[in-house]
Order: sequence, then C-alpha cells, then structure tokens
Amino acid sequence: MPFLALRRFLGVAPGQIKHLVAPASILKCALAFLLLIVFASACSPELLPVPVTQVSTAVPASPPAVGPTGALTDPRALVSIRMFDERSGWGISQTSVLRTADSATTWHTAGPSTGEASGYTVTSYFLDAAHGWILVPVPNDMLHGILYRSSDGGVSWMESPAPFGDGQLHFVDARRGWMMATLGAGAGSMGIAVFQTQDGGATWTQSYTNDPNQPEAGSSLPLGGLKNGIAATSIEKAWIGGVTYAPGTVYLYQTVDGGRSWTKSPVQAPAGYEQAELQTAGPVFVDAGIAYLPVHLSSQNGVLLAIYLSRDGGASWLLSPELIPQGGPMDFVSAQTGFVWNGTNFYATKDAAQSWTVVTPDLAFGDTFSGMDFVTPQVGFVLRTDASGIASLYKTVDGAATWTLAGN
Repeated sequence: MPFLALRRFLGVAPGQIKHLVAPASILKCALAFLLLIVFASACSPELLPVPVTQVSTAVPASPPAVGPTGALTDPRALVSIRMFDERSGWGISQTSVLRTADSATTWHTAGPSTGEASGYTVTSYFLDAAHGWILVPVPNDMLHGILYRSSDGGVSWMESPAPFGDGQLHFVDARRGWMMATLGAGAGSMGIAVFQTQDGGATWTQSYTNDPNQPEAGSSLPLGGLKNGIAATSIEKAWIGGVTYAPGTVYLYQTVDGGRSWTKSPVQAPAGYEQAELQTAGPVFVDAGIAYLPVHLSSQNGVLLAIYLSRDGGASWLLSPELIPQGGPMDFVSAQTGFVWNGTNFYATKDAAQSWTVVTPDLAFGDTFSGMDFVTPQVGFVLRTDASGIASLYKTVDGAATWTLAGN
C-alpha cells in the first residue's frame, strides 16, 4: 500500500572553530570568557549555544503518529487498510486516502482524491503512521502516473510526475524506495522496469528492464513468468516474486547491486510437489535478518500454502514443517508470531511457523473476507466486502477467536 515524503534531519553536526591564543594572554582571555558567560546567563539564558549531535537519517522505528485532520467519512467505501498499531492506520477508499487514530472507530479523509471509483487501481505504500505514497495512473497510459507523498500523516502532500503508472512500490525508509513497474503481460510472460529513488520519490532512476523492446534490456530477470511483488531491505538488496508455468519452480529472484543484475534464489519445492505450480508474491521481512516466504502450491491435492523461513537476510530458505490447506493471506507481527487465513479458519503460530494452531472465528467471513492486518499477537483487523461492494471492518483482541464491528 504508499506515497513519498521528504525526510527531515533532526540535527546537524556543528562546525568546530579553533581559536589560537598567545600564551601570554591565556588568563586574560579566560577571564573575559567567564564574564561573557555570566553576563549572557543573567540576561538571556535561552540564547546560550547548545551542542547539537548529528543523528542518523534512518526513520525512527515508531515515529510520532500524526492525528488525522480531514473531514469524517464513511468507511463503507474502504478498499484496503494498513494499521501500524491498535489505534493508528491508513485506508484506501474507492475515491480517497483515509486515516484513523481511534482503532478504526472513525475515519477521516487524509489526502489526494484517487479519482471517482478508482481505489482499486491506485498503487499505495505506507511506511509508518506518518509516511505514505499514492501512485495514481494516467488513464490509458501504464508508463506515466502522478506520485503523491506525505510525511505528516496525510495532512499535506507533495506531488510529482512518475515514469510509471502501475506496479508495486516498496520503501525501505522515508527516502529510499523501489518500484517494479509493469510494462505489459501476455502468454505467461511479463515485462517490467525497476526504478529506485533516494529522495523520497521526487525523482526516479531506472536500474533495469527485461523488455526486449527497450534499449539496454537485460535477461538476468527473465521475461518469462508473471511478477507479483517486490520487497527490499536496502537500496542494494531486493527480491521479486512471481509464478512461472514450469512445474516445481519457485519464481524468486534477488539483486544485491541495486537492481542492475538478478540471480535466482535457492528455494526448493516441497518433497512430493515437484510437479506442482508454485506461486509467490515474494518475501515478507520482519527485520533485516528474518523473513518469511509464502508459496502457494496448486496440485492434484488442491491448493496448499508452504511457508519458508530465512534467518540470514534472504540468502537461504528453510521450509516450515506444515503445509496449510487452502492457505491464503499471511501476516507476521513478529519474528515468532504470525497468522494465515484459509477461507474458513485462521492458522496462528507462536514458534516461527514450526507449528500452527487452528483458530475458528465466531464470525463466518467466507467469501466476504477481503483483507486482514494484525498489529499484535492479540489484536487484528479484518476487512470484509459484501456482494454490493459495501465494506465493513472487524476487530479482534483475543488472537482471531472473536470479532466485533470496529466502531461499536
């Protein structure tokens, strides 16, 4: 789900000024300096210089949430949600960007309009409660769009033209991000272009394309196969997941040089499923070292979800012991705890996907289930959409067993 915000520096390193003092005048200078301090302290203590320490440009792990300031709006038009704690989150409606700061009880407009009934066509990414990006495509032109970005929780937005209109965004912090832009798909193949930004999305540089019709096209990321998603841990390392119709093949490619070249990641099909069709949207990183890779298997045994774990930053992958029948969306809230929805029940793990517990909800979501987002091992949200397109949001506080309508 996001858009782009210029990152603020919280401090600048002060310059160091050295004064050369002749030995004979050291005492005089020292006395004068002491008198100056006493005088300044008595008259205007607030003017005394305070040392400033240079701080990291990395985004704080939990930046202060900015409360929504827009008008109240009807949440029944929600298309997707992204919560960052029990109270604060973003939403995309059919026509706008929304914010909540009271556990989804109320929603406020918080950004640029996405256009009439266009909520399903925009690309978004939300880094935290303050930073978000919204890509609105130019109609009938997949190569151009308008990228909106905010660094204050949607109170204000900046916009800039983008050299792409559709695809997947991923930001590693408020300044550095990736875009896997869609160039067209057909007959089991898909052309893409990979872009990067280091100024929060104001400008983008293309680092790769596999489209043979474009100059300097590469082949390390094959044209064959459909590309489903991109994930990154730095401006150098990223992964693209997808599906190819070669049996038993996990379509996962990695770059370690900023997208200029790609290599296939070493992920083996589960034993007994060497002829299955395997599909993934790519890894989900809990932190820079630990990641989970959901792989959907389609075979004579139906659809199963295999989950792989990496403890070395995506260099290697280990298959978890249990395959989840009809497994769908996956959401990990920590290195140990995660949830999977399989169309009827939730599967919960507390031991890094080594074992799963079936949790049957007291509400039958069925075909109305359209998304979930857990923020703690106990607290989570489910978005459901009925046949007429009306959305409703439910909340659990006991690990997916019981659900109540948010706002009640």
